[in-house]
Amino acid sequence: MATSSVLLPVLLLVAVAGAEAATFTVINKCQYTVWAAAVPAGGGRKLDAGQTWSIDVPAGTTSGRVWARTGCSFDGAGNGRCQTGDCGGKLQCTQYGQAPNTLAEFGLNKYMGQDFFDISLIDGFNVPMSFVPAPGTSGCPKGGPRCPRVITPQCPSELRAAGGCNNACTVFKEDRYCCTGSAANNCGPTDYSRFFKGQCSDAYSYPKDDATSIFTCPGGTNYQVIFCP
Repeated sequence: MATSSVLLPVLLLVAVAGAEAATFTVINKCQYTVWAAAVPAGGGRKLDAGQTWSIDVPAGTTSGRVWARTGCSFDGAGNGRCQTGDCGGKLQCTQYGQAPNTLAEFGLNKYMGQDFFDISLIDGFNVPMSFVPAPGTSGCPKGGPRCPRVITPQCPSELRAAGGCNNACTVFKEDRYCCTGSAANNCGPTDYSRFFKGQCSDAYSYPKDDATSIFTCPGGTNYQVIFCP
């Protein structure tokens, strides 16, 4: 038993050492300013139209997010507020953003040496996005997800929010929309999730929407997150 307890931390260190870090290039192709956010690595940065931001994500980061915030105002100390995607009133995010916000989600070297990544509309929509392997990358069977359409004008009135379109779970907080409680094990699409899927077929539209929404690349792949692709 003593030998096992010593070996386990060593094996974990070897596994992390064998994993590869990734560079995420965040590109703002919108015709307006966004305040990009990334956790756990990155924090946040203002991106005017055409600007980019490079983030080095450490090896072994198994759960991360990148998103755009809109309608922000910050003081010199980095305190303020955003209309969409706000993360506790800070320019430098250390927590997830407030809905509605389009999400790029990822886990590096999560299983069998593969990165897993997706675009999620489970927290709603605020900015069009693509999340793709860097140019010249090989070994990614489906490429990467794209959600290039502006959904907000078509948003059902009951889901509309300032600057975006909420998911039904955020608005109604019912098990059937959130895949929780009585619907945790038998959750299926709803009219609202079908609306999001119809607008962005690559993206998660509800929590169990795995079959068409998960993308993979070999560990060590670099990525581009593009706003308004």
